[in-house]
Amino acid sequence: QVQLVESGGGLAQAGGSLRLSCAASGDSFSRYALGWLRQAPGKEREFVAGSSWSGGSTGYGDSAKGRFTISRDNAKNTAYLQMNGLKPEDTAVYYCAAIRAGGRGYYSSSAAYNFWGQGTQVTVSS
Repeated sequence: QVQLVESGGGLAQAGGSLRLSCAASGDSFSRYALGWLRQAPGKEREFVAGSSWSGGSTGYGDSAKGRFTISRDNAKNTAYLQMNGLKPEDTAVYYCAAIRAGGRGYYSSSAAYNFWGQGTQVTVSS
């Protein structure tokens, strides 16, 4: 089984940038499709970005398109979420999630993922 640890969250100003990292351990990282999801207080968990096991297929939720970029380095067992043009509505706890999948696609439903990190808080001030 894979264990996931997020880092890189914090406080940013509107229009600023943050890069989140997701460090994996315990199993071969390249066996897993990955996703970044977020949850704001009082709201449902929301899909932000997803990546196939190779990184060759990626996808984004509507709120992330054009501003966020998901990437991964399987040699380093690490995934990233580069967030640019941050908005106050991006404030949430961001989770890295994984599903063991060797296919070409990514997964946009939180129900698909069976391994989760503890989350990292991102707060964007106006």
